[in-house]
Amino acid sequence: MKKARFTPLQIAVHLGAWYPLVRLVFDALTGVLSANPIQDAEQRLGRAAITLLVLSLSATPLNTLFGWREPLKRRRALGLYAFFYAALHVAVFVALDYGFAWALIVETIVEKRYTLVGAAAWTLLALLAVTSFDFWKRRLRKNWKRLHRLVYLAAPLDVLHYAWAKKGDVFQLQGDILRPLAYGVLVLVLLLMRLPAVRRLLSATRRAR
Repeated sequence: MKKARFTPLQIAVHLGAWYPLVRLVFDALTGVLSANPIQDAEQRLGRAAITLLVLSLSATPLNTLFGWREPLKRRRALGLYAFFYAALHVAVFVALDYGFAWALIVETIVEKRYTLVGAAAWTLLALLAVTSFDFWKRRLRKNWKRLHRLVYLAAPLDVLHYAWAKKGDVFQLQGDILRPLAYGVLVLVLLLMRLPAVRRLLSATRRAR
């Protein structure tokens, strides 16, 4: 008996990843975006990017906690989808928000901390996306894993970009901080679970259970 070509998780990953874009296009066509549709689109795309990035980071912890290996196979797709939405987020910022006014765009990136951090996060994600394919894995060998550890820097930078872009102060717990705080805590937990000592403890606990 042949195995199913697509697993339920694989289908869920692809359908879930396309949903934010389909919903955004539908809302734009039906005129239900906010009073500032460009900002609304920009923010939605950014949230989709960070959500998918966090999901990609959760693959290894899920395997450590439950011995569930399939998320490891879906990690690359989630990471590429995260970059796809990050690229759309930047495209809206550059084309619709600033109308390709490059001098003003560069000035904004340099002067505003949230755009500077966002540009750094996007650059890292772009590098990871370009080198995520098997060709680079074979060519870079051991350096491929070292390079892709940059995701551990890209994710916190992405959260910081999101936190600073919101109207609030996540560090003083004031204003619109609930979502950035939730993403920040989640990323912190996922990164802590990757520490060798923590990972060994969780693996030993799973085996004992």
